[in-house]
Order: sequence, then C-alpha cells, then structure tokens
Amino acid sequence: MNKVITLALFLCTTVLFAQKSPVLYGVLLDERNVPIEGVNVYYDLPSGRVNATTDRTGFYQITIPVDTPVDVYFEHISFKISSIQNVQMGYNDTFEFNSFMLTGSETLKGVVITSNTGRRRVEGITSISPETIRKIPGANAGVENIIKLLGGNSNNELSTQYAVRGGNYDENLVYVEDIEIYRPFLIRSGQQEGLSFTNTAMVENVEFSAGGFQARYGDKLSSVLDITYRRPKEFGAELEASFLGGSLTLESISKNKKWSGIVGARYRDNSLLVNSRETETNFRPTFADIQTMVNFKPSDKWELSFLGNISQNKYYFEPLTRQTNFGTIDEPIALQIFYEGEERDEYETYFGAFKSTYEVSENFTFKVIGSIYHTQEQEHFDILAQYALGEVDTNIGSDTFGDIQSARGVGSQLNHGRNDLDALIINAEVKGFHDIEKHRIEWGVKYTREDIRDRLVEWEVIDSAGFSLPAPVIDRPINDQPYNPYTGPLTPYQNVRATNFAEVNRFSGYAQWSKRAKLGNSDIWMNAGVRAHQWQVNVEGGSSGKSQVTISPRAQFTIKPNWNKDMLFRLSGGLYHQPPFYRELRDSLGVVRPNVKAQQSIHIVLANDYSFKLWERPFKLVSEAYYKKLDNVNTYTLENVRIRYRANNDAVAYAYGLDVRMNGEFVPGTESWVTFGYLKTEENYRDRGYIARPTDQRLKFGILFQDYVPNIPSLKMYLNLVYNTGLPGGSPSYADPYEFQSRLNDYRRADAGFAYVFTDGSKVYDKGHWLALFKELSVGLEIFNLFDNQNAITNTWVRDVYTKTQYGIPNFLTTRVFSIKLNAAI
Repeated sequence: MNKVITLALFLCTTVLFAQKSPVLYGVLLDERNVPIEGVNVYYDLPSGRVNATTDRTGFYQITIPVDTPVDVYFEHISFKISSIQNVQMGYNDTFEFNSFMLTGSETLKGVVITSNTGRRRVEGITSISPETIRKIPGANAGVENIIKLLGGNSNNELSTQYAVRGGNYDENLVYVEDIEIYRPFLIRSGQQEGLSFTNTAMVENVEFSAGGFQARYGDKLSSVLDITYRRPKEFGAELEASFLGGSLTLESISKNKKWSGIVGARYRDNSLLVNSRETETNFRPTFADIQTMVNFKPSDKWELSFLGNISQNKYYFEPLTRQTNFGTIDEPIALQIFYEGEERDEYETYFGAFKSTYEVSENFTFKVIGSIYHTQEQEHFDILAQYALGEVDTNIGSDTFGDIQSARGVGSQLNHGRNDLDALIINAEVKGFHDIEKHRIEWGVKYTREDIRDRLVEWEVIDSAGFSLPAPVIDRPINDQPYNPYTGPLTPYQNVRATNFAEVNRFSGYAQWSKRAKLGNSDIWMNAGVRAHQWQVNVEGGSSGKSQVTISPRAQFTIKPNWNKDMLFRLSGGLYHQPPFYRELRDSLGVVRPNVKAQQSIHIVLANDYSFKLWERPFKLVSEAYYKKLDNVNTYTLENVRIRYRANNDAVAYAYGLDVRMNGEFVPGTESWVTFGYLKTEENYRDRGYIARPTDQRLKFGILFQDYVPNIPSLKMYLNLVYNTGLPGGSPSYADPYEFQSRLNDYRRADAGFAYVFTDGSKVYDKGHWLALFKELSVGLEIFNLFDNQNAITNTWVRDVYTKTQYGIPNFLTTRVFSIKLNAAI
C-alpha cells in the first residue's frame, strides 16, 4: 500500500491553471483556405454580449453558458456574417467547430451541441472521437489502434488485441449497442485476425474504461469498451479505399422518420503488410464482413433495433524461404530455412441481436436484449521446415556472400495441425433504469448458454542433425545426443490431442445506485453496486462441473472541490471476478476442466482529472494510479496472440502502476494526445516465488499528433508514435518460466499519414462545383513503420547439437510499408 500512497501523492502534484465554463473553439478560413484574423465571434445574453476574436492562425475560443442555448455569430468587415444556432453545452464540455467565411451571405444550419462529458469525467470513462479514430494511421487502424495508446498495451501491429494494466487479451469487455461482442477462438497470430468487429464508419460514440468500472458492466477483470452506432438523420454514403482494402457504408431514414438503417461492407487484404516480413511466402490473407443496424420507432417512447454481422476470414499461408541474420559484427550468424507445405485457416462468424428500448415514463426506461453468436473455425496445417544455422560469409567479393559458410546446426521441424471448432452462444437480457429525484437506480438480469464443439490435434517433430528430439519433460531419460544414444521412446516434441463437447449455462445480474450531491461547497457523485454470477459446465462423455457463484461489489466516489482550478478527484474499485470462458477451461493439453474457478481481483483506482488552459487553448490532464491483488489466478503462456491456460487456479498475482494522459490543442484547431504508463505485474505459482507475468510491460509512451500546414490548412498530417519496453516471452514455450525469464526487445513504431482534404463539409459550394456533391473528400499517403524499426513478436529457438546451445532467433514484424488512401462521403 505504500506504493499506492506514493503514486497518489504524485497525482496531487499535477496541477496547472484552469477554466470552468464550456468552450466552443475552432479555426475560420476564407474560400482559399487562408486563416482569417480579426473575426468577431459573439453571442448575446440578457446581461449583454459575449465575444472573442480570431488570431493570425484563424483560431478562436469562446466560453458558452452552461445548459443554455445560444446563437453564435461570426462577423468580419471583409465577409458576410454567418452563424451557428442553438449551441447548447453541458458543464465543462468542449466542442470544436471549424468553418469558412464566405463572400456571399450564408447562415449555417442550426445544430445542438450536447455532450455527456460531465458523466464521463465522474465515472472515469475516456471518450474517443470517431473522427480521430478514422484519421489516425495504423496497420490495423480502428478503435483498438487508439486504445493501445490509452490504458491498453500491445507489441503487435498486426493484432487488434490489447492487454490492459497487467491483464491479457481475454480480460476485456467489448459492447456494441449494449450487446457483448465475442472474438474467434482459434486465432494464434495477429495476421490471422483480419477485421475488428467494430465498423468505424458506423460509430457514433466510443467510451473506454481501463479499470474500476461500475457493476452494470460484465464480469471481466481489466477493461470495458462501450460503443454506440449512429442513428441516421438523412441519406448518406461513405467510401474508404486503400492498398489494404476498403469499405462502403450507406445510411438512410424513412420519410416518416420511424425507420432508419445503416449498413457497412468491408474487405481487407493483409498481403501488403505480411509480405514485407523476412519470410518469403505465397500468402493471401483476405477478410470480409457485412454489418447492419436497423432501427424502428413506433412512437417517441419506443425503439426497436436489430444489429447483424456476417464475417469470413480466409488465411492461406505457404512459406517458401527465410533468412534471419543476427549475432554481432565480428561474429555474424544466420538462420536459413527452406519450407514445404501450407496452412489453410478459415473463420466464419454469424451474429444477430435484437434490442427493445421502451420509456415507460419520464423516470423509468426498460430494455430487452437478445443475441446469438455462431462461429465455425478451422485451422489446418502441415509445414516442414529444414534449417541451417551457422556463420555468414562476409567477404563482399565472394560468390556466397551473405550465405551460411559453416553450419553449426542443421535439422528439420514438422508441424501438423487439424483443429476444428463450432461454437454457439445465446444471450437473453433485461435492464431497467429509474430516476427518483436525485437518485438513479439501474438493474439487469442475463441468461447465457454456450455450446462448444472442439477438436484439437497438434503435434510437432524436431530432428536436429539426424537426431530426433524428444519432448522436453523432466521424467524423460537424459538426452546427451550425439555423444550417447537416447534410449527413451520416440515421441513427438509436442503432442496435443483432445475432443471436447462442452455446455455452459450462466445466470448473472446486477443492481446499482448513483447520486449527485453537495459536500459543503464541493460537488460529489457516488455510485455503489453489486454483481452476481452463477454458472455450471457440463462436458459430454466426462464429469460435469459443480455449480459456482461469485458476488462482486463495486463503488465509485468523485469529488469536485469548489476551486478556481477545474479539477476533480475520483476513487473507484471493488471486487472483480472473471468466471472462466471456454479458453480458460481448456488446459495446455486441450482437456476441459469443468471446475476451474473464477479469477478474482481486488482493484483500486485513484484518479485526478484536470482541465486547464495553456497557450489560451483548452487542455486536459488525467492521471490514474491503480493497484490489483489477484487470487485464483489461471496462469498461461502467451505466443503471439494465442493464450494457453494451465486451468488450475494455482497462483496469486498483483499489478500496480500509473497512467498519465494529456490531450488538447498543441496545434490550434486540432486535438493531440500524449500518454505515459508505468506497470509492474508479477505472479506466484504454487509458492515458488514472484516472477513477471507475460504482460509485464514496464514502460509505455504514446503520441497521437495532428497538424496542418499553416498556409495550406487543407494539407493535414497525422502521427502515431509508440514506445513500449519489452515483454516477457523471449523464452521457449516449453521452458520453466522460473528458470527462463528473458524478454523481447523494446517495441518502437511510428505510423504517419498525410492527407489533402478537398472538403470536410464545413464549406458550401455552388451546385455546379464538382465538390458540391461531397460532404467529405480527401486523398492521402500512409507510411507504416516510418523509421523501419525491426520489432519482434516471438523467438524461434534452434539448437546447436554440438554445443547444446539454444539460439533465440527473433521473428520480426512488418517493415516500412507505403499505402494510398481515399476517403469520400456524400
């Protein structure tokens, strides 16, 4: 606890000067995209006029009265007056509005600017702008690309998965329209993942909590991602195309405003990224999906919604050759591999959900939700790798320059797999929301049925210099080849065979209470709730598990002192449980263990949220210190993105750290983010002592930066910078982690995007102009891995049979890649 107190004291030092009122800000340009200086921005109140003036960059900022609609006017002696109507903002809200001053008279259509910023601040939720998500470049651009720079960590640009504050990929909740989303089971590497479920072009709102979340969210240990899709107000179409694929989104609404719908189709081909790696392959990974949401409002109080998704991922992989050079300048070493065989994987998922939201009264809202998720997955491979490890010929004039000159070790490795899985998950849920004076009561009850049919067949045979290597287990006879013959039985190096038919029935529910109040002159907000979860695992042909129950109380307390500084403090946490999902029930040999317990975490988060003014522009600084004490830990090994659990609950663990995030207008009219994170997480397996967990990533730095050319504001630049210290995982998968705790190298990556924006909807063109058709049109260049850093995700371990030395050869991720991107919306 002394470490937590030290971190808490650090939070209290993060103070600057601040403002309280909501802020409207932006950049004003003329028809030639030149910033306009001296524009008078104003609105009128009964008490008088409030105004501001743009600077030489065209930037303005004006405070807005809280929860009071006003008409804001933009006036300049060289331009006709224009306005934006019904600007209404909540306490401490900010909103960016960029526009053009036209030579003709033009009044912008009325809008209502509202926000839930106040609620998000007190609940510790980060809101991410969909516009930012779409603009920031990344090999897997989207929601997860941004989350990795907030509370999440990842050392793999090919993956959409993220680990949060010491947790793993299976410990994160994802909701779209209140519906829990699942991901495929058999994926083992990032390049097999393809598309995230979330279609960014359909998103209206994204909220993320890295811990200490409320009881209304489900039973996971680490984080919550809550996504809301857009309700169309008119017809629209959006197209995105690049060398990596594209998407088309259509939306519309009926004349009577009762029906609305949005549909998006996406296609992605990762060949451009994967072919930049060191392994020469015949490779064609293709991913496609179609997603739709249809809404029907029979009345103002009742809405019916359907969310559907069909996706198909095909992964065909035929490796040919690979050469990896490593070692030192004086003693260069190379691994050269020739392959035979191929891998064919397919993942097909079907998802459908209905939601009914009915406003019984002004103070009572009732929701009914039902969903079905069906996935059919296959992973079939037979790959023979014949390798040579040795010194490299460094003589530039030699005919064999760059090739292996003298082999230290030669051998072959045969990997075989026939894995098939069919899973059906059904959910039924009801929720209620009650507002009673200053109190808010929420409750929910949910039933889940999981039906899993799984066949797992994997084996690996390794031959080194003509000597078959047996499985590395302790009870085998000593292997001292080639000096002495091996007398034990010949068995595969690794061998996993299992067939599982499992059914899991779950009942869960929650109830929570919230209230805003006063404590002296300070504003306070309180939340308290509890979750309950009951489940039982039945295994066909085996013993069924016993019924298990968990109770998870959670609470939050936020105080905003009556200071001149716009600052609040938040304490949140509770007892969090994670009842095992199918992957957690299956041990390292593929056998389902039905009595695996729920992992348990006591989680405490102390946070400081501070809005301030820097360079006359709005900024925000958020600092969070956290501590987790974990029991009944289900330890695991992590290879690329595949997790294999021991399924024995034989460990305890802890995690603590600090996350600091600062965002604001480093460049006028744009928003950028700077993040820093420190984490330490360790586990103690069967009282053998504490060692680093597979997600122990000590330091993290991230920058999301947006800029534009001052004299050409239509020319935009977006930069995504990441630095993470190395993860554990540089050791063989079979090694005892207590004897082998090596780490991968640090992860360093920069992705940059450059775009010329022809129009973004802020400028109105005459009907005859070719841009009049578009709400948005831009063309850009994306550069992935700008500085061509060599990042490794795992090591391949090769044995020198004569010295018995094992060499860890890094498996590098993508190199520098260029792509062209087009965005268009009408």
